[in-house]
Amino acid sequence: MARWERKAQQKRRGSNAKTPGKQYSGRFIPNRETSNSNIQLHHVTNNENSCESNANVQGDNQQFKNKLAQSLFETDGATGSRILSFKQKAPKPTEGHHNNMRVLYTQNRVSAPVSKKAFRHIDSAPARILDAPDLMDDYYLNLLDWSAGNQVAIALGCAIYLWDSETGNIELLCENEDDDNNITSVSFMADGTHLAVGNNYNQVQLYDVERKMKVRTMNGHAARVGSLAWNNNILSSGSRDSMIFHHDVRIQNHHTATLQGHQGEVCGLKWSPDGTQLASGANDNMCAIWDAGQSSARHQFTEANAAVKALAWCPFERNILATGAGTADRHIRFYNTMTGSCVNKIDTGSQVCSLVWSPTEKELLSGHGFSENQLTLWKYPTMARVAELTGHSQRVLHMALSADGRQVCSAAADETLRFWNLWDSKSKKTKKSSRSSRSSSSIMRTLR
Repeated sequence: MARWERKAQQKRRGSNAKTPGKQYSGRFIPNRETSNSNIQLHHVTNNENSCESNANVQGDNQQFKNKLAQSLFETDGATGSRILSFKQKAPKPTEGHHNNMRVLYTQNRVSAPVSKKAFRHIDSAPARILDAPDLMDDYYLNLLDWSAGNQVAIALGCAIYLWDSETGNIELLCENEDDDNNITSVSFMADGTHLAVGNNYNQVQLYDVERKMKVRTMNGHAARVGSLAWNNNILSSGSRDSMIFHHDVRIQNHHTATLQGHQGEVCGLKWSPDGTQLASGANDNMCAIWDAGQSSARHQFTEANAAVKALAWCPFERNILATGAGTADRHIRFYNTMTGSCVNKIDTGSQVCSLVWSPTEKELLSGHGFSENQLTLWKYPTMARVAELTGHSQRVLHMALSADGRQVCSAAADETLRFWNLWDSKSKKTKKSSRSSRSSSSIMRTLR
């Protein structure tokens, strides 16, 4: 027998002699006696006092648990320490601290207060309708204005009528003897005491509103005067001869400057609220910006594809001008007149005849011609439609803002004036009176 066989046989005999009759498997079964607190307490108490009987083990069990708790929860004599706790407590969060991990927790417990914006009701029907016979259907004229004294001036053919919005009285201001000498533009002075009038005979006239009389006539243009704009005592006039004149109404030699840059009829003029810039629009599809005291244009905007008539300076954002053009263009554009850039534009889908900014809301009202003949209220700067005001059967040629900034008057080729309450929060009493006035037969007045 080989040596390695004899050693293997002896090894097997030795192992069988040590544990005869027993077989072992490969599964480990742990001994959990050490985790039994009662057994451990028995060993502890036997080491401390071997004379104590097993009857006292149950009583000392509570003492052992107290000692164990004291060793775990009270370290170094500092009470209040906890397991898995930092030695130094984290500082309390500041009063304005917001933990994003508590969003779901707070939402499930207490709902956060939500601020609800008050809904502003806009009447879809006009508050008042006035007849305006013989109102000229001409896109290039400016025949409506509203004074600081709450008087509405409307040019009907060769005559001008004043309507008092407080009393409802109608008065004839003037009427040209020649039927061909139609009124082509009107504009109130800032204080409302005087009215500038342009006519078909190339003249600019000035009327005292209170005395109902003409105080002067200013000549110089070679064609009809279709647009007027005031800047304190300086009156600017735009004509079909493509010229813009500045008139100082305080002096005898009224013609102080000439602005030449357009190639078509000047149909829109607006001075900025601070009086530093003049915007002009013409039938040459161009809008020009003129600095006060300068004879050359600061900017010339040529993006429009139709005549630019509608002009409106933003009352809450300086140097922002809104422009609107005719049927071939249909766009409202917003320009920064300092940088000369177009900051926004929108295709309205209709001819843009007039624009009015709200003095209290960030909103813009536009009057349209073909094809909807409506007024559209826009939210600025998103240009989301707030409301569509319909009722005119033909294009809305002119719009004017009331002295208190609450109401807008629109004049259309359907020979009617309509008054819209847009930015007004009236009392119940006022609403009742307006409803009764609308239902009465006297709502339709004829300006003759």
